[in-house]
Amino acid sequence: MLQSFVHRVHHQNKWWFLIGVLFVVIFFVLPIFRLVFLSFSSEGGFTFENYTSVLQDRSTWKTIENTLYVVVGSSIIAIILGIMTAWVVAYTNIRQKKLIQLFIFLPFIIPSYITTLAWTQFMSKNGFFANLLSLLPGSLEPMNMYSLQGIIFVMGLSHYPLVYLLTVGVLRKIPRDLEYAARVSGSSKWQSFKNITLPLALPGIASGGFLAFIASLDNFGIPAFLGIPGNIRVLSTYIYEQIVGLGPNSFERAATLSVILGLIALTGTFIQWLLLKKSKNNETAVEDKEPRFLFSKRKRLTIELLLWSFLLLTTMVPLFSMLSASLIKAYGLPFTPEHISLKNYQFVLLENQKAITSLKNSANLAIITTIFCLVAGTGIAYVRTKKPSILSKSLEMIIGIPYALPGTVLALAMIFAWMEPIPGWNPGIYGTIMILLIAYVTRFLILQVRGSITAFMQVDPSIEEAARVSGSNGFYKWKQILLPLIIPGVISGALLVFLTALTELTVSSLLWSSGTETIGLVIFNFEQAGYSTYSTAFSCIVVLFILLAFLLLSILQKLWDRRVLYHDHSN
Repeated sequence: MLQSFVHRVHHQNKWWFLIGVLFVVIFFVLPIFRLVFLSFSSEGGFTFENYTSVLQDRSTWKTIENTLYVVVGSSIIAIILGIMTAWVVAYTNIRQKKLIQLFIFLPFIIPSYITTLAWTQFMSKNGFFANLLSLLPGSLEPMNMYSLQGIIFVMGLSHYPLVYLLTVGVLRKIPRDLEYAARVSGSSKWQSFKNITLPLALPGIASGGFLAFIASLDNFGIPAFLGIPGNIRVLSTYIYEQIVGLGPNSFERAATLSVILGLIALTGTFIQWLLLKKSKNNETAVEDKEPRFLFSKRKRLTIELLLWSFLLLTTMVPLFSMLSASLIKAYGLPFTPEHISLKNYQFVLLENQKAITSLKNSANLAIITTIFCLVAGTGIAYVRTKKPSILSKSLEMIIGIPYALPGTVLALAMIFAWMEPIPGWNPGIYGTIMILLIAYVTRFLILQVRGSITAFMQVDPSIEEAARVSGSNGFYKWKQILLPLIIPGVISGALLVFLTALTELTVSSLLWSSGTETIGLVIFNFEQAGYSTYSTAFSCIVVLFILLAFLLLSILQKLWDRRVLYHDHSN
C-alpha cells in the first residue's frame, strides 16, 4: 500500500513537472524563437537580407551610436554616484543612514518616465531652476533636457541606486584589517582606498555598472519622453517607431533590430553575471556595518549637508517642481495663488475616460499578474532551492531571459507569438488585454522567483526535515511551518511585481489597443500631445500611490516582526 502511494505521488509530480516544462516552452521559449525566426524570413524563405538592409542603413548606425553614447555616458554617471554614496554610507559615521538609503532608492522606485517628467518641469524655461539662475549674473540657462545630454543625465540619476546596491555590501565585507595594515605601513587614506579597497570592491562595482548598462539599454521611457521630441533615436525607440510607422517590411526590420539589441543586452547580462559571481567569491561571510572613518562633528556635518543637498536636489526638488506644474491652470503660467487649481486632477480622475480606464486596467493587470507570479514563482523557487538540478537551474535561466531582454524586444516577440501561434490559426489574443497579461507574467515572473528563492534560502533545511519526520503532510507543512517563515520575503517580491506591473510602459507601448490603455501609456500620450499639466497631475497620483504602498509594506513588516517575536517568547 505504501509503495502504491509513493508511486502515485511520483506519477503526479512527473505530470506537474511536464506541465511546468510545457508552460515555460510556450510562454518563454516560443516567443523568442518566433522573433529570431522572423528576422531571417522573407517572402522567398530563409534570408540574411533583413540584416543586410538594416546594417547598410545609415540611420541604423546613427541610432546605434546614440544608444552607445547614452548607455556608456549614463553608466559612468551611475558608477561615480553609486561608488561615492556607497562609500559614505558604508564607511563613515554619518547619521540617519536608513533614511539616506531610502532617498537613494527613490529615483529607482519611481518609474523612470515620471522622473523624466519631473526633471523636464524642473529644467523648463519657466521652472524653478530657471528662476534661480535668473538671480545670478550673466545669461545662464537650464540644461536642454530634450538632448543626448539630457537623456544621459536623467538615466544616470535613475540607475545609480543599482550601483549603490551592489557596491555598499561589497565594501562592508572587505576585511578592515587589510586597510589598517596598509595605513600602518605608511599609506595615506587615498592610497589605502586605491590599492586595497577599490581592487577588492571592483567586481561588485563592475557588476553594478553592467546592471546600470543593461537598465539603460532596456529603458524606453526616458529616451521616448526626451528623445522623440528632440528627434534623437536609440534602439528601443527606433524599434517602437518601426512598428508604429507600419512602413514596408516594418515588422521584419523591427525583428532584426530587436535581435541586435537583444544580443547586446544578453552579452552584457552574461558579463554582469560573471562579475557578480566573482564578487561573491571574494567576499567574507559577514557585513561589517561599523564605521571605519570617524569624522569630527564639523566634518561630519559638512558631509551630511553635501549628501542631503545632493539627495534633495535629485529627488524631492524635481518632484515638487512637477507637483507645482500639476497645480497650475495652464502650462507656462507662473506658480502664484491666482493660478493654482485642482482642475487637472479633476480631469484625469473624473472626466477623462482613457485615464479612468487606464487606472482600472493597470490595477487589474497588476493584481492578476501578482497573484499568478506569487503562486507560480514561489512554487518554482521551492523546487529550485529544495530540489536543485541542472533542469531546474535551466528553467530558472529561461524564465529570466524575458526580463533580461529589453521590453521592446519582448513586446515584439509577444506580437509574433500570439498573433498567429499556429500558421492559419488566430486565437484572438493579440489586440486584447489578455496579451498584456501574458507579457506581464512572462516578464515579471522572475522577480517573484528570485524573491522567493531568497526567502527559502533563509529557512533552515532541518526545520522542514523535522516536520517531515513528525508526519506533517504537504498542506500542514506549508501552512504551519514554511509560510510563516518565508512570507516577509515572498510579500516583498510580490510588491515589487505589483508596482512594476502597475507602472509598466515599455511593453504596453507596443501591445496596447483601444480600451486597454495603461497608466504609463496615458501619461506618455498626454506628454506627447503637449498636455503637460495632465501628465504631471496623473504622475503625482502614481507617485503618491507608490509611496503609500511602501509605507503600508513597512507597517506590515513591523507588525509581522512583532507577531513572530511574541510567538517566540510565548513558546
